[in-house]
Order: sequence, then structure tokens, then C-alpha cells
Amino acid sequence: MAELTIERYRGAALQQFIPAVAALRIEVFRAFPYLYEGNEAYEAEYLQTYVDSPGAVVVIARDGEQVVGASTGLPLAAECEEFRRPFEEAGYPVDKIFYCAESVLQPSYRGRGIGVAFFDQRIAHARETGDFDWLTFCAVQRPETHPLRPADYQPLDRFWQKRGFTQAGGLTTEFSWQDVDQPEETAKPMQFWMRQMPAGDL
Repeated sequence: MAELTIERYRGAALQQFIPAVAALRIEVFRAFPYLYEGNEAYEAEYLQTYVDSPGAVVVIARDGEQVVGASTGLPLAAECEEFRRPFEEAGYPVDKIFYCAESVLQPSYRGRGIGVAFFDQRIAHARETGDFDWLTFCAVQRPETHPLRPADYQPLDRFWQKRGFTQAGGLTTEFSWQDVDQPEETAKPMQFWMRQMPAGDL
């Protein structure tokens, strides 16, 4: 196995990784609970947001030259309306919140602390680039009776709680994509999790 590296990229430096990150997102998000029927053109357009947004970051995990994981983040104020609106309606100062968007990691690399490093790197980026008081992300809500839910599925709630996040009561939204077993896009309920920006070193 080659050397495993975890590094932050911003702006034009990120451009070289877009095809690999797009393919990885399609691969990983196809599994439960997202069940995402991916589209390379959409993914490339979506990831371009992280190249173009001054406050955005993508953390790349590589085994040698192979991209095996990626984690995204940007100021909530730069996110789409579906993710900003619940906070605006609840009276939060959106410009004080950093959005830890998504993390994807090939299954064979899980359990090695890379997920923890993804959070640490995004928090460090938020601390260095803005004056943020809060961190947030959201997760899809699927019923326990969902027909494609694996019998051994383990939600990530405990992992997120160990990172200091708790479910934000009343802060929910909906976002649409096409499930692998559906003919068209449908809206999915999404629950936000939040924590205060940690003080000092992580």
C-alpha cells in the first residue's frame, strides 16, 4: 500500500481532483441511506461550486495518487436556499455558521481515523478562514422499514456525537435526488446536526 495522505485543497488547486471526487461520490452515495442514482455531469457542476467559492474547502484522502476519500465544506451563507432557509427562519446568523457538507470514503479505508481527520481538517479550515460560531451538517432520514435498508446497517449518529454534534431540534429541510430504485427525483427529509465551534486546538 502506498502512503496515505489527507490534505486540504481550495480554488484552482481543487480542479484536478473533480473527476475523481465526482466518481467517488457517485459510488459511495449509491449505498444506503442515500441510494443516490448519480450523474457525472451534475456532480462536476456541483463540485465546481467548491472551486469557485472563496470560503470552500475539499479535504482529499489519497492512497498514493488514488483518491479514496473526500470531504467538503463551505460557509453556510454560500450554500443553496434549501440549507440556508431553516437557519434564517430560526433566527440564526447564517454568516456565523460553517457547513460541513459531505464526506465520502471507500469502504476498505473506513475505521482508520480518516472520518475524524475529515472533521478536524474542515474545522481547522473554518477557523483559519472565517469568524464562525457554529458548525453544522445535515443527514437524510430514512424509515427503519425502508425496503433497501441493509440488515446490518449502522447509522453514524454515535460517530457524530463523539465529534460534538447533536441533532438540532426543529431544524430540518428537504432535498431532492433520484433514488436507485425510483424512476425520478423525490424530496427527502434532512435533519440538521450542530455544534459550537470548538475553542483552541482540537
